[in-house]
Amino acid sequence: MGGFWPVADVLAHLAGRWRVERTVRDLASGDEGRFEGVTVFSPLDGGGLLHEESGTFTWQGVARPATRTLRFLPGASPGTADVRFADGRPFHHLDLTSGRYVADHPCAADLYRGEFTVTDADHWRSVWRVGGPAKDLVLTTDYVREI
Repeated sequence: MGGFWPVADVLAHLAGRWRVERTVRDLASGDEGRFEGVTVFSPLDGGGLLHEESGTFTWQGVARPATRTLRFLPGASPGTADVRFADGRPFHHLDLTSGRYVADHPCAADLYRGEFTVTDADHWRSVWRVGGPAKDLVLTTDYVREI
């Protein structure tokens, strides 16, 4: 991957439909899983975007349907987002004005650290490193805009 691609307005940039491929590696066991599907960022009443992800997650040879819903709300500064779980609980802040951002999310005794990078108008990636007593994972997700 080359340099980072600055994004002036993260919500405007993410709006639309993205093809998603994710690998999930359990560093403790060596197991690896894969998610393939789509993410749609659609407008929310009152501003922001509804993030709806759906596809198939395969773990230890077993494929299952998988979904996830998040809310990307306008952030505290222009062009940023406040990412929340579907039930409204805070997840993390997102600022891609430099094309790269690192976010932390404590979850019980585990820490989720996400690195978000944008390489061009149609490609971005998130890498979550999850560490703590309950988990030792790396989740790498590549997004490609569907046109």
